[in-house]
This record gives sequence, C-alpha cells and structure tokens, in this order.
Amino acid sequence: MALTGNQVAQHNHAKSCWVIVHGKAYDVTEFLPEHPGGQKIILKYAGRDATEEFDPIHPPDTLDKYLDTSKHLGPVDMATVAKEAKEEDPEEAARQDRIAQKPLLSQCYNLFDFEAVARRVMKRAAWGYYSSAADDEITMRENHSALHRIWFRPQILVDVENVDFTTTMLGTKCSVPFYVTATALGKLGHPEGEVVLTRAARTHDVIQMIPTLASCAFDEIIDARRGDQVQWLQLYVNKDREITRSIVQHAERRGCRGLFITVDAPQLGRREKDMRSKFTDRGSSVQAGQDTDTSQGAARAISSFIDPSLSWKDVAWFRSITTMPIVLKGVQRVEDVLRAVEAGVQGVVLSNHGGRQLDFARSGIEVLAETMPVLRERGLDRGRFDVFVDGGFRRAGDILKALCLGATGVGIGRPFLYAMSAYGQHGVERAMQLLKDEMEMNMRLIGCASVRDLHPGLVDTTGLFIHSNATPTDALSSTVYDPLVVPPQRPKAKL
Repeated sequence: MALTGNQVAQHNHAKSCWVIVHGKAYDVTEFLPEHPGGQKIILKYAGRDATEEFDPIHPPDTLDKYLDTSKHLGPVDMATVAKEAKEEDPEEAARQDRIAQKPLLSQCYNLFDFEAVARRVMKRAAWGYYSSAADDEITMRENHSALHRIWFRPQILVDVENVDFTTTMLGTKCSVPFYVTATALGKLGHPEGEVVLTRAARTHDVIQMIPTLASCAFDEIIDARRGDQVQWLQLYVNKDREITRSIVQHAERRGCRGLFITVDAPQLGRREKDMRSKFTDRGSSVQAGQDTDTSQGAARAISSFIDPSLSWKDVAWFRSITTMPIVLKGVQRVEDVLRAVEAGVQGVVLSNHGGRQLDFARSGIEVLAETMPVLRERGLDRGRFDVFVDGGFRRAGDILKALCLGATGVGIGRPFLYAMSAYGQHGVERAMQLLKDEMEMNMRLIGCASVRDLHPGLVDTTGLFIHSNATPTDALSSTVYDPLVVPPQRPKAKL
C-alpha cells in the first residue's frame, strides 16, 4: 500500500527525515551527516517532495548506490501530497520570454552564437556555474586570445578536392580530431543531461569523455551509446581508493577505452561568478562520505571527495588496476609532460581546466607549442605519445592550429554545453556540424587534404609567447564573456 503525503510529512526533522523523490519515499536520517552537499538542503525538504531539487544535480541511481535498501520506504500516493504554492518569480517569467524569442537553430552559424543564446535562456545559477572561471578570469580569456596570436602560413596548388578528417586517438580510429571533453552537471543545462551529448556524439562519430561529476548515472550514459561508439572516463580521484578502483574497473568492464585522470584539481578554484549565483544549498552525491563547504557555489559543493594527496607515486597503482590507456589531464608544463612519459602513461591533456583553477596559468596551446619540439627530439611525436589540448577552442581554425603544432586531438567542453542548454540534442549536433564545415573549408584554404598533412610549418607562432594587455578586442567573445560586475549594494537600514 502506498504511503500518504501526510505520513511522510510527519518525518520532517533531523531525528526522522523522510523525503520524496520521483514518487517514492526514502528515510535519509542516517545519511544526513554523509551528504556531500551538507544536511541543510536535505532538511529543507524533510517530509516533502524533493524531486525538483534533486534532479538537476544527482544521477538518478544516487539513492540506490548510497542509501541502504532498508531505507527505501516505497511508493507515495502523490495525489495526497500537498501542492506547495510557488511565488511568482519575475526573473523566471522574463527568462521564459527570452526562451520564446530565441533565434532559430538555423540562425546559429558558429559556436559563439550558441554561447550568446545560452547566456540569455539559462537559469542564472546554471549560467554562473557553466561560465565561471577562477578569480579575475584572466586565464579563461587567455585560453581563447592566445589562439589569436597564431597565424596560418597557407600552401597553394594542393589537390584538396577530397578532405579527410579521420585520425587516431589512443589507438582508436575516429572521424574527427576533436572530442567532447568532460564537463560537470549536465542537467543544469538540459533535463536529460549528459546523454544528450552522448546521442549527439553518436550522430557525428565524435568521442565523448564521461565526467565523474555527471548529473546522469554513469551506466545511463554508457547505455545511451550505440554500436562501437567510443567513450572515455574522466576521473577525479577519491580519497577512498577502493571507491576509485571500483569506478575505474567498472568503467573498463562497460567498455570505456581511456582513463583521463584529472591532476590539476587538488582543490577546486575560487569561481566567484558561481559563488555570486547564491548556488549555496546544492550538492552532488556522485561520491559520498565527506562534509562540504556549500557557501562558495556549486563547484565547492560537489568536490569535497577529491584527494589532494594524489601524487606521481599513485600512477603505478593506476597502471596496476586497469588495462585502459591512461592519460593525465591538466598538465601545464613541459617538465611534467616528460615525467608523464617516464611514468609510463599513454598521454597527457595540456589543460588549465578551462581557466577554472589557477588564474594566470598559461594557455594549453602555448604549452603545446613549447612541448612538441621537445617530444620530437626524443622521438615521441604523434603516434607514440598522445598529446591532447583543451581550453578556449571555438573555431575549427583553432583546432587546426593545435593539430599543426602536433596535438593528437582537441577537447571541446563549454560550447557543447551551451548548444545543449539552448537547443538540446539538435543544438549539439549543429555545433558539431558547423565545426566540420569550418574544418573542411579551412583545410582546403591552408592546402591540406588530410589531418596527416598538417605540420608546424603551416603556422607562425612568433607572437604566441608574448603576453600583452594590448591584445586586439575579439568582438564575438566580448558579447558572451560576462563582465566582472560587483553585485549592487543593498541600502543600509535607517535607524
């Protein structure tokens, strides 16, 4: 027999806390101290329906994983659950108007267009989380502007009637040299979350990197793939190594073909735009067990399990627990690339986490230009050790610059999230097609019929290493990057 709303409502405090999620009641009393998002947010919904708050942040299998079955209380007759009156939200009403007025998908001609639309139609807190970067956001902007300091040196009179994008990444043949890199909390942008990216990636035969901090369950994302679709796993390393071992080995059993260990996040950076969004009471149960600081935005609230003691000595242990190729994600200098080679991993991602970690970290493209000559001297160029790069890539021309310098492939993150947030799966598919269209055009114009023909002589990096505040203004990016505005001060109360 189903529980009634009144029965659930009686358990509305810390000593007896029940919540309703998707029409079922759960006793979360004993789980309160373990919730990574803190007790406060659960107690806010004690005795009530928490589904709307639960869905954007938690994978659907969270309660099955972290709550003993004895605490699963069974179905609730939702007709008996009191409907809570919601105050009219002028901000949400205005957002719905903007959604109704957004441009047609066919009117989006580049990745900046999706970003501009997403900024207008996303909820404020979701936009704050997706778009935020560390401190003064200098590195986020540098990631993009550094690409503007590289110029092409096209070659002419080459037969480019047939252009071939195919390449090999981590030993797998793939149709394009870019991939969907890992980004957290997909359901903040779309109700279906990361599976939207999976389906779009399948349409265009693009590799997807599955994030540890996905809103969808890992198995849900895996189950959404079709045929021989390739997926990799991005891993934040848990302080509890048995949890880490379980995640890695389960991913390998489910067919993941690469393990990307994030090494630039012993602590998540201070992302002030996210903090100002007042996203203070949400958390993630992707990995449970630690208290968290929920006063500093979504980023801090979902990351308390990450192990700051992760070090080079752990690489051998990872090699012992999996046969997947291992890639270190977040390498930022040549010396560490060489150390990764010595450690026996199969590759690195030159990345500063989209500018979300250490502000004034150099761009991945700059580190790439510095790294590849050193690897070539050691006979470790393309095909022997995979070097990926991400951060700031918005055009196929950007991708081609990285490939000319020797990158194996380029990770695209935020742009696909924005396309998903604005237009769903069709938006992501169009974004991928636009990149392909740009790539075909640009390869013809620089005189290369194949990715294999790209080489450093096709680019001029003379100005890349010159950091200057006099970088020409990029009108497109300036329309979508948020200005750093201090929130208005409340008037002081009169005595």
